[in-house]
Amino acid sequence: MKQALFKLHIAVFLAGFTGALGKLIQLNEGLLVWYRIMITVVTLFVWLRWKKRLTGVNPAAIRKLMGIGCLIALHWVCFYGSIKMANVSIGLICFASVGLFTALLEPLLNRTVFRWPDLGLGLLSLLGIFLIFQFDQRYRAGIGLGILGAILAALFSVLNKKNVNLAPPQTLMLYELGGGLCLLTLSMPIYLHYFPAPHILPSLSDWGWLFMLSWLCTVLAMDLMLQSLKKVSAFTQNLSLNLEPVYGILLAFVLFHENKHLNPSFYAGFALIAVSVAWQMGRVVGRKKKLV
Repeated sequence: MKQALFKLHIAVFLAGFTGALGKLIQLNEGLLVWYRIMITVVTLFVWLRWKKRLTGVNPAAIRKLMGIGCLIALHWVCFYGSIKMANVSIGLICFASVGLFTALLEPLLNRTVFRWPDLGLGLLSLLGIFLIFQFDQRYRAGIGLGILGAILAALFSVLNKKNVNLAPPQTLMLYELGGGLCLLTLSMPIYLHYFPAPHILPSLSDWGWLFMLSWLCTVLAMDLMLQSLKKVSAFTQNLSLNLEPVYGILLAFVLFHENKHLNPSFYAGFALIAVSVAWQMGRVVGRKKKLV
């Protein structure tokens, strides 16, 4: 169990690097995500073929998975766009609201009972983002993109949960990211027309960061999470994932000294979001204990 928990927290820590790497890579958000997904898809395909783990999936399921994968690609574009327009801390603050948007969207999409406390927590989280948005006008565009990215990630999470049994986890991820890659490849000429980039090909240092982002923060992190799930519960995994924005923001403070450029409104908004997330986790833990 200790080894499984260690693997889980290493995976979460690696995921926390994604924001910092987005800042280090000198490509616009669209190209950054396209290269990230391309490297990840090629790596996954070669690895699964080598391990003989690539399983067959019926065409209808493939189309559904590829459609869902388009959402995660768009989420990443918004997430890295938020970082480019604002900073790593702002992008991760907005990302921290994904769980609460999921709690709000899931009853609507799955037609389950709506919980009013979830609405209260969602509003508390949004109030935190509003505080940053209202009092620190430098980051309004970045916050707007970050919120859109959080909604897309929540929608992806809800739909992915409904279709998680269509394929084994690695195969499922391959088809989903394949759908995202197709979407970005087809739309890239239009995207670059409206958002021209100084250069299309990554620099030598960009390649290094991109491979780190794809291999360590995507493929390895996913593999460690899957290994940990053999021993720990999905609840423990989801609870641990709430540490990802915390790790990412601390890294941004250390690497980019972003704490020197943030107004008090950032910390006030962050406190409200942290309270809402902690409150939600406390409610879930409480419900779990009652069932034991």
